[in-house]
Amino acid sequence: MADKSLNRDTSALDPTPWDHRWGFRDTRLIVHPDQTVEMTGTRYNLCGYRMPYLIPFVNHELDVTIDFSSVRPLTAEPRITPAGRNDAFLTALAASLRPEQFSSDDRERLLHSHGQTTTEEVSRVLYENLDRCVDLVVWPESDADCQAIVTLADEHGVCLIPFGGGTNVSSALLVPLGETRMVVSVDTRRMNRILSIDRSNLTATVQAGITGAELEDALAKEGLTCGHEPDSSELSTLGGWIATNASGMKKNRYGNIEDLVENVTLVTPAGTIEQRYSSPRQSPGIQLQKALFGSEGNLGLITRAVVHVHALPEIKKYGSVIFSDWRTGGLFMETLNRTGATPASIRLVDNLQFRLGQALKAAPSSNAQVLKSRVEQVFVTRIKGFDPHSMVAATIVYEGSAAEVDLQEKVVAATAKKYGGVQGGAGNGERGYMLTYAIAYLRDFLADYYIIGETYETTVPWDKIHDVCAAVERVANAEHERLGFPGRPFTTPRVTQMYHSGVCIYFTHGLYHRGISDGDAKFAEMERNIRAAIMDAGGSISHHHGVGKLRKYFVDRVATPETTEATRALKKAVDPKNVFAVGNNIFAS
Repeated sequence: MADKSLNRDTSALDPTPWDHRWGFRDTRLIVHPDQTVEMTGTRYNLCGYRMPYLIPFVNHELDVTIDFSSVRPLTAEPRITPAGRNDAFLTALAASLRPEQFSSDDRERLLHSHGQTTTEEVSRVLYENLDRCVDLVVWPESDADCQAIVTLADEHGVCLIPFGGGTNVSSALLVPLGETRMVVSVDTRRMNRILSIDRSNLTATVQAGITGAELEDALAKEGLTCGHEPDSSELSTLGGWIATNASGMKKNRYGNIEDLVENVTLVTPAGTIEQRYSSPRQSPGIQLQKALFGSEGNLGLITRAVVHVHALPEIKKYGSVIFSDWRTGGLFMETLNRTGATPASIRLVDNLQFRLGQALKAAPSSNAQVLKSRVEQVFVTRIKGFDPHSMVAATIVYEGSAAEVDLQEKVVAATAKKYGGVQGGAGNGERGYMLTYAIAYLRDFLADYYIIGETYETTVPWDKIHDVCAAVERVANAEHERLGFPGRPFTTPRVTQMYHSGVCIYFTHGLYHRGISDGDAKFAEMERNIRAAIMDAGGSISHHHGVGKLRKYFVDRVATPETTEATRALKKAVDPKNVFAVGNNIFAS
C-alpha cells in the first residue's frame, strides 16, 4: 500500500538536490515576518503550514535570543583547489567511456568532495572552504564501466573514491590531505536499475547506485518492497548502505542491510569479488562477502547486490504511546522487545524531542481544535498526572497482514498499560516518524542563524542506556561551559532500534555559537569528547553510520592489533597499490 506520509507523486516534485545542503530544492524552512516558520513544498506532511511555536521553542531551550533577521553570511565564492591531471589516465578513460560520463567541472568536483557531516563538511563548504577537492568525477553505467575505471586507475596510478548519494555523515568522502595522485570520484548513481526480480524466491538483483526512493518506487509497481528505510532513504544508495553497514527504521520487520542482502559484487584492482551464486544461507568456509559490509570504500567499488524483497504490506498504520518519563518508556521498550511481537518500527523519544515535535505543529485553526487540544492536555497532565516537562513518547509504524498488525497493536496496548502508558493516536505517531525526514532540513535552516546541530548514534546494552544518556548530558554541559558557548546545549536522545541485548540510541546535539571564534572547530572538539564519553559508558563507536574519518580517533578501542593487521592484509591483497585510498576507518591517517 502507498505511504501517504511521503509524497510519492514524483511528477509533482522537483527532484533536484540542494547543492551542498541536505535534501531537495523544493523543500526548505523559511521564516516569515511574523516569526512563524514554514516548510515549503508538498514533499512531507510537515509542509505547507506555518509553525508559530518553533522559534520560541529554540530560543527557550538554547537559553538565548536569536536574531532571525540576521543570516550567517555564506562564503562569497567557495575555493576550489586546482584540478590535478594524469594525462595518460585521461586519454585511456576517453577511449573507454563516453564524454558525458566524466567531468572536471568545478561545480561537480566540489559537490563530490564532501558528505553531510555538519562541521567538517557542510559548514566548511557553505561558510569557509574545503581543504581539497577531487580532480575528476566519473559516472559509470555498468559493471563493465566500473571494471574499466578500476583497471585504468590501477595501471596509471590514480586514486578512486566511491560516491553514492553523498549523504555520508562520517567525513568518509573527504579527500585525504596527503594524497598526491589524481583523485577521481566514482559516482554510481547512473547505475540505478533493478536488473531482475525472482518472484519465486523473492529476491531482486539491483545496481548499487539506486537510491532507496528509486528502489521502493520501482518495486511498488511490481507489488513489492525491500523495506530498508534509513533516514536518508530518499537520497542514499544501496551501495552506500552496504559500505556503511546501514540500518533502516523498519529493521524489526525487514532486517538490517546485512540481513537483507544475499550477494554483493565488488570490483577491485585484483579482480571481482562475489559469490558464484546466491542462496538463503551458505557454509562454505570463510566468506569474504561479510567483510564488504562496513568496508567504507577502502576495498573496491560495489556495483550490484542481490536483495530480499517482500510483498507490499496489506496494512500500514501509525500509532503512539505517551509515558510519564524516560525511564518508564525504556522499561516499556525492553518488555515489548521480549514479547517477539514488535512493530516494524518503534522509537522512543525523550521529553525534549517530544516537545520539539509539538513545536513543529501548526496553531489550532478552529475552536473545535483548540478545545480538543485542551481536553487532551487536561487528560494527560491532570488526570494521568504526567509532567509536561518529563513525559516521553513512543512512535510506532505497524506493517503486515491484518492479523499481524492486530496482534502487534494488542501486545503494544497491553505492554503500555503495564507501564501506565496513554495512547497518543495515529496522527502523533506519523508526525513523530516524519520528523526523521525533517530533522536534517531543520539543521540546515538553523545553521544560517549560527546554530550548529549534529547527531551521534551508538549501540548500547539494555543495562547501560541510562549511563550513556547521563554521560552525554554531563559532558555536553561541561564542554559547553568550558568552551565558552552562550546559553545552554540542546541534547536529546531517542531509541531507534531494539535488539536482544540492547538498543541503538540516536543523540541530537545543538548549540548557538554566534560571537564565538572558531565555533565549528570547538563544536567538533566537543563532539570527540562526547563520543569518548559514550564509549567509556558502554556505547559502541557507531551503530550504522560507520567510522569514516570522523571517528578515527577511536578505532584502536574497537579491535585488537591482530585484527587490525589482518584487515590491512586483506586490503593489501585486493588493492595492492592502494587505488581506493579513501582513508576511512583503520586506514585514516
